[in-house]
Amino acid sequence: MARYELLNNIAHQDLRVSTRFGAEFGDNVGMVQAFPTEFAELQREYPIFFRKDAAGEFQAVALLGFDKHENLFLHQGGWNAHYLPGTVARGPFLIGFQEQNVEGRLRTEPVIHVDLDHPRVIGGMGEPIFLAQGGNSPYLEHIINVLRGINDGVQAGKAMFAAFQALELIQPLTLDVRFDENHAVNLGGLHGIDRDRLAALDAEALHGLHSAGWLEGAYLVLASLHNMRRLIAEKQRRLREQEGAREQVA
Repeated sequence: MARYELLNNIAHQDLRVSTRFGAEFGDNVGMVQAFPTEFAELQREYPIFFRKDAAGEFQAVALLGFDKHENLFLHQGGWNAHYLPGTVARGPFLIGFQEQNVEGRLRTEPVIHVDLDHPRVIGGMGEPIFLAQGGNSPYLEHIINVLRGINDGVQAGKAMFAAFQALELIQPLTLDVRFDENHAVNLGGLHGIDRDRLAALDAEALHGLHSAGWLEGAYLVLASLHNMRRLIAEKQRRLREQEGAREQVA
């Protein structure tokens, strides 16, 4: 169970957060939510797809592996990629909203909460959140930027998906991937951009997408699919390692 508290530099003066990676921190997941605000960074290393959440609304996801609990980017306590998805980078933190009196008016302002039962917090080791004098540590400043990007990305995603759906650009995908003669996987429930329909849009529709900032996002999603080759190659490498280990034991 999560135990969230409003972050402050008095109650959480000594709080530290581990920045290592592994199954013990909940990083062994096959995909994580992604946001349009990070598509440019994500598409260099991760395949980006769409799927529907529990409420039936589309969200973007970065594919990390071919099984629910398989993350092919995890390696010896590290993350084998230059860019860390915001959903992962935020660690035990999230943005909440609180009514505050700003210049005599009540306004809903974003505030940071921390999950004190998160495995990255338990143990008291890792990066400090606050400086000894009470100011924000460089790590916390980084987290604030990550959370800001996520917050902006949530709003951008709603508008982007509405625009894509209005033009019928989102199509369901069935990915049948064979790694070798003994191993294959079928990934269902994923959606992508219809490349042919995008190419067939008229000037008015293209201008509308471009003006809103979503045309670039569509092409970034399409470009990200080249990363499937890297993910498949890493899966094949690990399967060979497992087979070699079994042969040695035998």
